[in-house]
Amino acid sequence: MKIQIRGKDLDVTPALHDYVEKKIGRLEKFFSTPSIHDVHVTLSVVRDQHSVEVTMPLNNLILRAEEKSEDMYASIDVVSEKLERQLEKTKSKLAKRVKQDGIHSLFKEPGPERSQATAVVDEEADGEVVRVKRFAIKPMPIDEAIMQMDLLGHDFFVFSNAETDEVNVVYKRHDGQYGLIEPSFA
Repeated sequence: MKIQIRGKDLDVTPALHDYVEKKIGRLEKFFSTPSIHDVHVTLSVVRDQHSVEVTMPLNNLILRAEEKSEDMYASIDVVSEKLERQLEKTKSKLAKRVKQDGIHSLFKEPGPERSQATAVVDEEADGEVVRVKRFAIKPMPIDEAIMQMDLLGHDFFVFSNAETDEVNVVYKRHDGQYGLIEPSFA
């Protein structure tokens, strides 16, 4: 696993660098083969809040965790614990899917036009759109889209529904349940 650490308006000391590598590197124990290629860690300090953001792309998933506290080392500890819980949760969900659908369901390769690559472009257009994200969407069942949304820590997730081949959106409702938006053409 290659851990890329960068400081946002912060100098990353060798001690901080080693601590991040030690804490994030121990997550490699969850994988029997090297499934993680690059892990991106961003450290920053804003108004006495030490922030750590980690993005960990797996084969068809992206794990993401962020934590802010008054101590950088404490933030790193909490982020690594969050990622460990996400990995345990993901591992159990994948095991459940293998049990239900068979092992071949895990190895369906997305086509080159439907890869999980994400490109982010920051733009400013008359004060309205400040950031545009473009990404290829992968066909997946609704439960996998919900899992991906939870792993990313987002309130919604856009995906291609494997059952209908249409673009859908799952979202987290205020009551803690999930909603699904399906397109309808009048």
